[in-house]
Amino acid sequence: MERQFTREIESLRLGDGETFHGEGILAVTKALLQSGVSYVGGYQGAPVSHLLDVMVQARDYLDDLGVHVEACTSEASAAAMLGASINYPARGAVTWKSVVGTNVAADALSYLASAGVMGGTLIVLGEDYGEGGVVAQERSHSFAMKSLMWLLDPRPNLTTIVDMVEHGFALSEASNTPVMMELRIRACHVQGSFTAKNNIAPAVSMRHMLEGPPKEFIYDRLAHPPAIFRQEKLKNDVRLPAARKYIAEHKLNEVFAGDVADVGLVVQGGLYNGLMRALRLLGLADDFGGCRIPIYVLNAVYPILPEEVASFAGSKKAIFVLEEGQPEFIEQEIATHLRRADLQTKLHGKDFLQMAGDYNTELLVSGLTKFLAQHAPQLDLSSGSRWLNSIQSTKEKAAASLGAMPQRPPTFCVGCPERPVFSAMKLVAQDIGRPHVSMDVGCHAFASFEPFSQGNTLLGYGMSLASAAGVTPMSARRPVAVMGDGGFWHNGLLSGVASNLMNKGDGVLVIMKNGYASATGTQELLSSPKNSEHSIEDTLHGIGVKWLRTVDNYDVGAMTKTYREAMTTEQKGLKVIVAEGECQLERQRRLRPVVAKDLSEGKRTVRVKYGVDEDTCTGDHSCIRLSGCPTLTVKDNPDPLRRDPVATVIDGCVGCGLCGENAHAAILCPSFYRAEVVQNPNLLDRTLQSIRNIFK
Repeated sequence: MERQFTREIESLRLGDGETFHGEGILAVTKALLQSGVSYVGGYQGAPVSHLLDVMVQARDYLDDLGVHVEACTSEASAAAMLGASINYPARGAVTWKSVVGTNVAADALSYLASAGVMGGTLIVLGEDYGEGGVVAQERSHSFAMKSLMWLLDPRPNLTTIVDMVEHGFALSEASNTPVMMELRIRACHVQGSFTAKNNIAPAVSMRHMLEGPPKEFIYDRLAHPPAIFRQEKLKNDVRLPAARKYIAEHKLNEVFAGDVADVGLVVQGGLYNGLMRALRLLGLADDFGGCRIPIYVLNAVYPILPEEVASFAGSKKAIFVLEEGQPEFIEQEIATHLRRADLQTKLHGKDFLQMAGDYNTELLVSGLTKFLAQHAPQLDLSSGSRWLNSIQSTKEKAAASLGAMPQRPPTFCVGCPERPVFSAMKLVAQDIGRPHVSMDVGCHAFASFEPFSQGNTLLGYGMSLASAAGVTPMSARRPVAVMGDGGFWHNGLLSGVASNLMNKGDGVLVIMKNGYASATGTQELLSSPKNSEHSIEDTLHGIGVKWLRTVDNYDVGAMTKTYREAMTTEQKGLKVIVAEGECQLERQRRLRPVVAKDLSEGKRTVRVKYGVDEDTCTGDHSCIRLSGCPTLTVKDNPDPLRRDPVATVIDGCVGCGLCGENAHAAILCPSFYRAEVVQNPNLLDRTLQSIRNIFK
């Protein structure tokens, strides 16, 4: 895994009255155990990966409690796990990354919401917008609304987060409805503490087995006609009122009073900390949570409670809704409730804030200033204006002194095994022309940036080959699809390979077999090194792929030859290249403790490093344009008679050999050399070094 959670796992054992210290997503993990969860599943993805990682690493302890943990192959399989709670009083929780995960899980979620649940179900979502989000900038809020599932958005402090987890299960059971809880990156990683409770061994678990299916078959629990027609009626007539009643009675939403009583702020719970920071800069809040403006915090953002909205807004001349993401679902619903209650309170929101993106402090201060200047002109907002002016002044000074900042697009890690593949593809494209390249979600999408500039579509995890299907019949060259082994097992096998074979398609598929779901933290896959009995190649042969080659990523010459053959062969049908090379990050994590142990024991160790001969380098820099390795850069030419800077390999080189391989495959230049750095040298090493020093 990307992290080991040995210390954090021990904190999961804390009992009643003890203090838990840690970050938000670990507090969620502890809260699940305190809630008596029977089973946990999910698909990894920042910022909620740690939840599943901790659960997997804590499997021994969870086995003692009887809690089943499953690392699912997709969000759809995770959502389908929740079907256990439809017929049985078993609490279940699953997790995945934001709306892209919810998209994949949508089919199962719709049926789950229709049938309803008996045991509480909680879906933990890593939801983000703007710079914090790495995928499609949409909201899972729309899924909650369309399927009538309830959505929690807790204030980012550990006590509230833990309370919302526990209330989430209870709310689910009180209304027989799945509950979603969204957490932003800041909430997942916020540090804090809360008073722990004893973990609850679930009533239905691996230690307390079910005797069998329900004694009486209840057809109404199936999402199937004609039962679904009654289920749709139950959603609005029974489950929605039950949910609103629970939220109101248990005060899941919070109201913080203020002395400026004629205006108010309505905010998603997850934005509360940012709002308080903005109010502090405006001089309207202190460091201890006190605020002059009344605030209505929606820890439950769906459903909205009409009575609470009317109670908060009724005595105010204007309210301001702070809602991140588009469209403005909460603002629209509050507007509806205000009209139905015939309240004339002015409503503002996106008119004073940008529609899309992350609501940072600068944006919040600006929006609050506009709102309060219009509806509370008696307030002194000068401190906020000075702060905004200082921010603008700093930006202008930076622009004047530094000029335009250079672009820093994301790129592959040093030594990444995927970079050589794209070097080979670039070399072949120079000879036969550029094909259409369908990219996939994952590290390999970085190849769409310089220096490779390969990638024309990016439409979902494991969807690259499927997205090339429409291009194939219209393209003079074979389209190319690139996916990782994670994407292959997640969706690519069926959506891409099976569909291509069924339709007798042509084209080239490059599968990056690095051994892990690398982009989300190097979680294990069906074909990871530890699962050697399952291979991508056997699966492809079994499904009917005839043209299949496995190539070492770092052998650029062999990769170039194989890719050229795939692009030019007259053989019709799908051509698959499995590019095999272990994720360099995981390789370094695996080797680092081994090397450290050898060094501490005085054992001889050898580390490979590459360099550039300054006297030979011509300053052409084709190597850099072809490789893009962060450790391959330029420096001033030591020869005063030559002006072009020379290439150089800086510290950080992991010795993957790509620079030298590229130089050979592209027939660039002989300036690269391979060196061996020896630590704890033996007698032979010292003797050879002495001889070399004589002939320097």
